[in-house]
Amino acid sequence: MLVLDLLLQARNFFSHSLAAMSPFFEKSALSFYSIPAVWLTAFVPVMLKSVAIKKVKGFNNVQPRTNVSRVAGDAKIPPAVAARIERMEGAHMNGNENFPLWAVAVLAGNFAGLDNRTMNIISIVYFCARVLYNYVYITQETRRQSSIRTLIFFSNLCLPLYLLLAAATKLARK
Repeated sequence: MLVLDLLLQARNFFSHSLAAMSPFFEKSALSFYSIPAVWLTAFVPVMLKSVAIKKVKGFNNVQPRTNVSRVAGDAKIPPAVAARIERMEGAHMNGNENFPLWAVAVLAGNFAGLDNRTMNIISIVYFCARVLYNYVYITQETRRQSSIRTLIFFSNLCLPLYLLLAAATKLARK
């Protein structure tokens, strides 16, 4: 219930805050900027991972994809540090897996002529949720925390799917 209450409070806060900025959101096609911004949410974890590996083991740039396994297999590196590096890799991979869906959804929504306000608000919420998802993914250490990560993931997944369905519906009616 606590998570649901937090989500409802966040929704109310954002609704009131965004309503005050409504004219700005209605005139600007900001959603296009969310494409590189969301790509960055996939890129930042890999940069954090590289820095962390360089600190504890040394980064092997000749075979960079072996770095995580090198850290995980090193008994001198504390297990908590190795696990966090593995989660950074997981956050990066998840971002790469979700990016194409987001990019296509933004392009489809704009092509179909969905209103700027809707596109912009969904884009900002999606970006913020991806940042939150990465934070929770990288810092989680318990099953309960991983459940919060999963809740954020599936809640956020609804946004590009909504844009795709709304775009398809609008185009089908033309």
